[in-house]
Amino acid sequence: MKCTVDKHEKYVLIKLNENKLNSLISPQLKSEFILSNSEGQRNIILDLSNVKYSDSSGLSSLLVGHRICKNSDGIFILTGINENISRLISISQLENILNIVGSVDEGIDLIFMEEIEKDLKRN
Repeated sequence: MKCTVDKHEKYVLIKLNENKLNSLISPQLKSEFILSNSEGQRNIILDLSNVKYSDSSGLSSLLVGHRICKNSDGIFILTGINENISRLISISQLENILNIVGSVDEGIDLIFMEEIEKDLKRN
């Protein structure tokens, strides 16, 4: 699996550099989510701007990322999705579960807003 992982204090940005998110890539992506979480990252932004196609196995890996972040009181954000992936998410009725934004910058802003809200609730 070709990807770039950019770690920051509050989040990790994973950019998948593959054309397809399928059963060959999905297990490796899930492992990357688990590894990032075990290193203390609870917020993940997944940039799929290079991905042209995803199957149900790829969709499953997105749900794993969502669950990992949610269980650690974080947020999982998708960005860069194309029409095909958007349609698959919609058909699967997951558009209300997955956090989808238009750009990486929007994802970063969303994470910082979520973190500020959590800090305010704690205090």
